[in-house]
Amino acid sequence: MSKIDVEIVEVGPRDGLQNLDVVMPTADKCRWIAAEHAAGVREIEVGSFVPPKLLPQMADTGEVVAFARTLPNLRIATLAPNLRGALDAIKGGTHKIGVPISVSPEHSLSNVRKTPMQMVEELAKICKARDESGAAVEIEGALSTAFGCTMAGAVPEDDVLRIAEACLRAGIDSLALADTVGYANPAQVRSLFERVRGIAGDKLTSGHFHDTRGLGLANVMAALETGIRSFDATLGGLGGCPFAPGATGNVSTEDLVFMLESMGLRTGIDLAKLIETRKILEQALPGRPLYGSIARAGLPKGFRQAA
Repeated sequence: MSKIDVEIVEVGPRDGLQNLDVVMPTADKCRWIAAEHAAGVREIEVGSFVPPKLLPQMADTGEVVAFARTLPNLRIATLAPNLRGALDAIKGGTHKIGVPISVSPEHSLSNVRKTPMQMVEELAKICKARDESGAAVEIEGALSTAFGCTMAGAVPEDDVLRIAEACLRAGIDSLALADTVGYANPAQVRSLFERVRGIAGDKLTSGHFHDTRGLGLANVMAALETGIRSFDATLGGLGGCPFAPGATGNVSTEDLVFMLESMGLRTGIDLAKLIETRKILEQALPGRPLYGSIARAGLPKGFRQAA
């Protein structure tokens, strides 16, 4: 496989499904993950370790992780909002655990019933438990609502930097900035990534953008300009946060791959195979809207992926 310029992390099986009022069968989740792996996706967030009563859509995450481990060269990511979930993730064989830290106190209390700093304390416990286990598991601090919150409105950049510094002290391996509710604009993205880079350096690795207001790809471009080379996306633009009113629609994986490949940036993902994978979602989620422009319009005549 040729060298990758930009990594695309498929987060649909977690972020794409958690907000739906239906539960996708485990077999269909596994078909989806296998198809994206066959298309060249090499990191997939397959679920979250949370109480089933809170998110029944994620009740089978352990089973899905076990299946994903049978796929060669696939990096398996999961989300865990607390120590118990992280221990389950480590035991199950997850390669990367994302721990959500909402910068907005209102969102944090709604999402995990803890303040941001209480979540940082939980994050420190998770890092310590990982170290004591000897497991080679990456711990990522995912700063949610970093660009705004539907409950609180504007989120000051200084608050993001304060939480980022606390996460670094807690022992994380990497840091991601997330536009959880689709409030960000490109100028804001550029400013915040540059400021956080100043304190986190190379540990600031990833961007997570929602297309709620149509600026998802523009915000990816702004983050690219600051040196970010890893981005989350969901097939069909599914997703959103169930605890944040109005937060729907992640950046479409297909549209993101198309944009990057059109620019000559290699993703290692076969776009035609990726678009074909949408059929699995159409069958497994009948009547549910799928988003994204390239699947509707088709590839331009003469389009060639980056060599």
